[in-house]
Amino acid sequence: MNCPSEHVEQREFVMWFRQTFGPVRIFAIPNGGKRGKAEAMRLLVEGVSAGVPDLYVPAWRLWIEMKRQEGGRLSPEQKDWRDYLTSIGDAWIVAKGRDDAVRQVQDFRRAAEITLANG
Repeated sequence: MNCPSEHVEQREFVMWFRQTFGPVRIFAIPNGGKRGKAEAMRLLVEGVSAGVPDLYVPAWRLWIEMKRQEGGRLSPEQKDWRDYLTSIGDAWIVAKGRDDAVRQVQDFRRAAEITLANG
């Protein structure tokens, strides 16, 4: 089986999310990619930080780190961000592909609804 790239998985997930949740906003954090030294330095001084998750849903305080279905491990910087974000009360998931991201977001929403219902 040919494993889709992280880019394809993320694109497909974002399309599903926007179709499913309409006005709830999701946006990408452009931290990845190959860059020359000058571009990397420019972004660094602008606030780009290694390890920040790929996607954020502000209304839910949910961060999403996308990985390919096969392979893909969290870097030490990603683990550090995960630990920081969860320590301040934000939610964080790592998803192995579009389908896993869909499942985890649905689980997250169900858990949030149960929590709200139980007051």
